[in-house]
Amino acid sequence: MAVHGVLYRPAELEGFVAEEDGEPSGLITYHVDGGACEIVTLDSLFERRGIGSALLDAVVALGHARVWLTTTNDNTAAIGFYERHGFRVVAVHEGAVDRARANLKPEIPLEGRDGVEIHDEVELELQPA
Repeated sequence: MAVHGVLYRPAELEGFVAEEDGEPSGLITYHVDGGACEIVTLDSLFERRGIGSALLDAVVALGHARVWLTTTNDNTAAIGFYERHGFRVVAVHEGAVDRARANLKPEIPLEGRDGVEIHDEVELELQPA
């Protein structure tokens, strides 16, 4: 995964697995740097069952001073999900995906969800209550 100029290998990161009836139903991976915890991936096999929320809560419960993540401009569903959980957009890095595609990971598609072109990274951060 290429994000903010860094290549991550999610399989090598710390994380949590959600299970339903003994079967995996979701995964969250993260990277800790000092007091900041960056969520790198969040995947749920089933929507609207609370799996993503439970995984997100597990990472937040680790108690880091800052919890943040980056997604792409086409991922409006994820942006809404995180905003419903108290995250706020703190930066838009224009052209960041274009640069990653050119320099780090050429297989990043040009088009994402719903036919939206992917160009920018959207950074979100958990805002204290």
